[in-house]
Amino acid sequence: MNKSKIHLDPPKVLVLGFLTVILIGAVLLTLPIATEDQKGLSFLNALFTSTSATCVTGLVVVDTGDTFSLFGELVILILIQIGGLGFMTFATLIFLLLGKKISLKERLVLKEAFNNLSLAGVVQLVRRLFIFTALFEIAGGLILGIRFSFDMPIGKAFYYGFFHAISNFNNAGFDLMGEFRSLTPYVEDPIVVLTVCSLITIGGLGFIVLNELFDYRKTHRLSVHTKIVLMTTLILTTGSTILIFIFEFGNPKTLGPLSEIGKVLGSLYQAVTPRTAGSNTLPIGDLTHSTLFLITFLMFIGGGSGSTAGGIKITTFAVLLATVWSQIKGKEDVVLFKRRIVTETILKSMTVAVSGMSIVIVITMMLSITERQGLDFMYYLFEAASAFGTVGLSMGLTPELSSIGRILIVFTMFAGRLGPLTVAFAIAKRRNPDAFRHPKGNIMIG
Repeated sequence: MNKSKIHLDPPKVLVLGFLTVILIGAVLLTLPIATEDQKGLSFLNALFTSTSATCVTGLVVVDTGDTFSLFGELVILILIQIGGLGFMTFATLIFLLLGKKISLKERLVLKEAFNNLSLAGVVQLVRRLFIFTALFEIAGGLILGIRFSFDMPIGKAFYYGFFHAISNFNNAGFDLMGEFRSLTPYVEDPIVVLTVCSLITIGGLGFIVLNELFDYRKTHRLSVHTKIVLMTTLILTTGSTILIFIFEFGNPKTLGPLSEIGKVLGSLYQAVTPRTAGSNTLPIGDLTHSTLFLITFLMFIGGGSGSTAGGIKITTFAVLLATVWSQIKGKEDVVLFKRRIVTETILKSMTVAVSGMSIVIVITMMLSITERQGLDFMYYLFEAASAFGTVGLSMGLTPELSSIGRILIVFTMFAGRLGPLTVAFAIAKRRNPDAFRHPKGNIMIG
């Protein structure tokens, strides 16, 4: 007698895998040993923190440094590492160490996790991923540890250094500074600012891009995907740094009191962190509305596909801009770097963008109903965009969220990390080809 097997396609495996990791993390954070007061967190707060760590967001309802014990902090750090690189990546590493052959199904899940275009070289990519991650996190941890050793005992300094290196390379934004300060004490420190900005940017490029850059000395070629990611990252970072410098130059609560170098460093950090790290060197609640709106826009875009970052991804943004420009110019094809973008990619980009926008709009409206009234509307929009982009920046609303608000943000962080399409495909029925096609219909647009 044949036993029926439950078929789980790659998107379902990813969703269920992340859910499992989140629930295990939540249970661990409720244990008395996880907090300084030996009481543990309530399950809802533990679920919120575990989701934020696994989805590498950084939004917190309790301050990480003040609330958690060493055990709790290490649980969060492990969740960040698993969430940033993907649980399937860790499982693959274990299989490789044990000499187990990676099956076709497992390769398909890895392909989905990395948002890769083909199965070719996906296992080799996993091996290099761990090498890249170890190198950058160790280098960042050592640099930050040496710098922090001037401000605290050396053991604590290196622990802080590696915690913040891992957190920021994985675009998580968790910090141990206490009192919800994040890295504001180091706003004018070039070592901390440039090191953390580098970790955030590298982690947000995507491992496919890093792999191509590593091979460039042999191949002397880059794919159109890598070119788009690098060019768009440079434009967004440079443009945003200049705009934030202009918007905040005279603000007495942010850049105003800083030196000229401090103003540049502060502007750069706030331009980089929405992509999507979540730590900050300027007080978010004191930024001007123009800066807050710009950051909201950057958080929605996010980082590169297949990276530790969230958002709709910069490749999606670039394809949408190129599509609009082609329509305005009356061109039949959408072209980037002398390569024609296929219709399927354009439609997928539109779907991702509209799905993401819909989530942010709905969550913003619901937060405006469920949360404290009388706040500026930007509070709700900023919170929703930060959760969807898995950024972790907050104007101060997160610790005051109601139980319903916390559940809404948990859902938003989860959807933002896995991507609206992955979540939708995971819960939808298997798509079948249409038996027939309807006749064309003409619709007036604009």
